[in-house]
Amino acid sequence: MTRSRVSLLSALALLVPLTPLTPLALGSPAAAAPPGTAAGQAAPAALAVADPGFEQGGTGWQFTSGTGVATNYPHGGARLAYLDGGPGMKVSQAVTATGRGVYDISAWIATGGPNGRYVARVNGVVAASQTLPGASNYRRYTLSRIPLAPGDTLEIAFESGDAWVNSDDVMLSPASPADPRISSSDPKIVEMFDWSKRKANSWVHLPGTRGPLNVDERNTGGSGTGTYGASYWAGYANRSGYYSRDMAHQLAGAGVLGLHAENKAMLRSFAASATAAHKYYPAWALNFDTRTYLSIDYKSPTNFVREVPATFELVQKSEEAYRWSGDRSYLDDPALWDFYRHATDEFVTLHDGLKDNGAVKVAEGTGQGIFQGTASYNEQSDEPLAEAGDAIGSQYQAYAAMASLARGKGDCALADRYEAKARDLKAYFNSTWSGTGSGADMVRGYTTDGRALTGWGKENSWFMPMKQIVEPGPRREAYLDYIDQQASGPDRPDNIEALTYLPDTFFRNNRNDTAWKWMKDVYDRKDIQHVNTTQGTNGDYPEVSFTLVGQTVEGLMGVVPNAPARTLSTQSRLPSGMDWLRIDDLRVGQSTFSLRHDGATKSSLTHGSGTAPYTWEARFPGSYATVTVDGVARPARTKVVDGVTYTYVTPVVAPGRTVTVQVG
Repeated sequence: MTRSRVSLLSALALLVPLTPLTPLALGSPAAAAPPGTAAGQAAPAALAVADPGFEQGGTGWQFTSGTGVATNYPHGGARLAYLDGGPGMKVSQAVTATGRGVYDISAWIATGGPNGRYVARVNGVVAASQTLPGASNYRRYTLSRIPLAPGDTLEIAFESGDAWVNSDDVMLSPASPADPRISSSDPKIVEMFDWSKRKANSWVHLPGTRGPLNVDERNTGGSGTGTYGASYWAGYANRSGYYSRDMAHQLAGAGVLGLHAENKAMLRSFAASATAAHKYYPAWALNFDTRTYLSIDYKSPTNFVREVPATFELVQKSEEAYRWSGDRSYLDDPALWDFYRHATDEFVTLHDGLKDNGAVKVAEGTGQGIFQGTASYNEQSDEPLAEAGDAIGSQYQAYAAMASLARGKGDCALADRYEAKARDLKAYFNSTWSGTGSGADMVRGYTTDGRALTGWGKENSWFMPMKQIVEPGPRREAYLDYIDQQASGPDRPDNIEALTYLPDTFFRNNRNDTAWKWMKDVYDRKDIQHVNTTQGTNGDYPEVSFTLVGQTVEGLMGVVPNAPARTLSTQSRLPSGMDWLRIDDLRVGQSTFSLRHDGATKSSLTHGSGTAPYTWEARFPGSYATVTVDGVARPARTKVVDGVTYTYVTPVVAPGRTVTVQVG
């Protein structure tokens, strides 16, 4: 997403009714209303906090002496709540629950010293609390998974400590449907996952919440209000919307948390925005109402931010969301299906003309910047790119995803056609497009005047092996070495969100130790101030927590879900020094599982609940003579996937059953 931002979250908390701009004025997509709602709007929120950003002077809040509303140091907007240092001071609000639910409560807090408290009480009893450290820069704190029944009184309180406490921008989130839990011989991954799942869920909006639209650093109050739909933050906290690039990368983590309604609503909003007038580009960002375009990035149908890889990633991620959820509307919803077809057909044709690629079509950017259509996610580059490694790699995966979706729909001819398109594009990339060089000499883009570009391109470098368009072998291995060296050196990206892609890149190429190194690198920097100082810490960038959740499950545990087919594939990718790793409450479709890997040679799967058996493909890298299933020897089967030989078995795991597979 566009990289210049100022933190303005409290503008998002303004609940003063304003006249919303019309969809026409905002360039609204023509999105159909979700079932059971009028005009696509969510029902009123079941729980609401009055004046969550203190912009109305603290309406609904109670203040003791030594506290109040000030303007000297807000997190965003114009006002904040303050508490002086010393005992006995408190700012609080009591909210009565009208329905049953489980909630997370987040707030941005800064302190002049330690021992302040952030507390949630239910009917007078502490349900969750945090003792605050001394941290004068705002950080986002969350009290997680607080259950409420109708009539319960929820008190949200900020209590004084050794020095001043400032609080701002309170947000209620519905607790995630899934609550996966990690245990391991390595306490680092347990700590990392617990932090990540709680932080990720804190960014989820409670549908029906009223909030402002079109908030950005130039328009801190926004323009009108809207009713927020099922969505989560995917982008910086100073804007009232979610971004295609961020959302695509956060989708796997959201899937692990069971946020299927949010994934579908957000994907559908992008799909509906990819109109013929936009030449089948989706909007770059939408407001949290899931209907209107975020105005800072959208000026007109010919003047809006658009980047080629995002179009293709949204197709790929829709197929992944289908496999996590099993929701057939990913096949049957006309807005989604039309988007897949246009993105992998007309979009490519309309945006292929600067470079002659022979019989193969490659979607291109204009080389004229993000508001005219850029070929790469690397916004920090001034290269006039026509074609880029991240775009062509994403196009390859979109073709593969389209083939999978078509096969799920029962259209075998269409699936065969897209499988052929994927094969042809990959063959062209490896034989011609990427040149003959290795490492730093591999081509990773072409300029509008036809020059081949090599060297370090950040996103247009690491996306190529991440999207698996590079053929396996010494050339790919050399390029992975090059990526690791460059990302570790003086040309390392300075924004944490760029680094969150590196674990994916290395896990997908079975570089387990390197991938784990980058997961730890990202996590260990979570409390460092982000390069954009108004954003807060690195950990308060949503992509950090969502990707660590996804990388634990899809990366370390090698989980590939397929809820529609009731199959689950796993592969241990435990790094050196991690003896075992287990996850509980892993949800795929309507089933829950527990999965444990012991090293690289033993895995156990428990089908905890569900309505039908699942076929488990238990994979192990290497060729083994014997495989035992629950201690009984079975003939070994092997296959090669992306250049790697695997030994595997496919036992059926019924609900309530545990199966253990070991090779050796």
